[in-house]
Amino acid sequence: MIRTNITDTATSSLRTFGRVVDLSLESARGAVTDIATARFQWREMLSQSWYLVTVSAVPAVLMAVPFGVVISVQVGNLIHQLGADSLLGAAGGLGVIQQAAPLTTGLLLGGAGASAIAADLGARTVREEIDALRTLGISPVHRLVIPRLAAMMLVAPLLNVLIIFVGVVAGYAVAVGAQHVTPGSYWATFGSFATLTDIWISLGKALIFGFLVVVIACQRGLEAKGGPRGVADAVNAAVVLSVAAIIVVNLVATQIVSMFVPVRLA
Repeated sequence: MIRTNITDTATSSLRTFGRVVDLSLESARGAVTDIATARFQWREMLSQSWYLVTVSAVPAVLMAVPFGVVISVQVGNLIHQLGADSLLGAAGGLGVIQQAAPLTTGLLLGGAGASAIAADLGARTVREEIDALRTLGISPVHRLVIPRLAAMMLVAPLLNVLIIFVGVVAGYAVAVGAQHVTPGSYWATFGSFATLTDIWISLGKALIFGFLVVVIACQRGLEAKGGPRGVADAVNAAVVLSVAAIIVVNLVATQIVSMFVPVRLA
């Protein structure tokens, strides 16, 4: 019995993963096709972008401040024991840019964004609006999924840049005010070690995390069933799966970056 349950769970998980991959490929191809044929839902995309900004901008700032402070304090204590206080700008800046900013972006979008998208599409599904669209010959992917995908791809890097700015400024304030690092040495080491490549890596991670979040949320929402309980289950699954996927992908991406793009002087 236990072996059967494990087998059924593994099979169901693989099938769900396959449907997520199919949806992601269909959405990517559909976005290119819609833009080329002038059928892209620009108004829906802008509406979803504005909603994502309103629900994530302020929490992003509130999360970026403690991330910058914690990194500055923890790394600063270690560096101070080694007698290399001038390197705090490099260590804190790289920590915020390469790890804290994309992770915070992904977690915020996975919480606020995924829950909103899954709830919206799940409610449409249980009310049979999705079936009505298919009956009318309208693809739910082109009408609903692709604009949300484009909105997430637009908001994710902007949110990432905001978190980088706030996190670095917060770390600088703590380093200069509480740890007595001179402003000149902080920015000098930050500029020496943090390169433009680090910014591109951070933006790339944010885009990947945003793509994972929106595809998982849309897939869970479109497959919701069972009334309000089903919508709640879809929202819960979307948030949990998004966060888990972000953590796993970030681990893999960090290892790949460490292998092929090592830290070096600018």
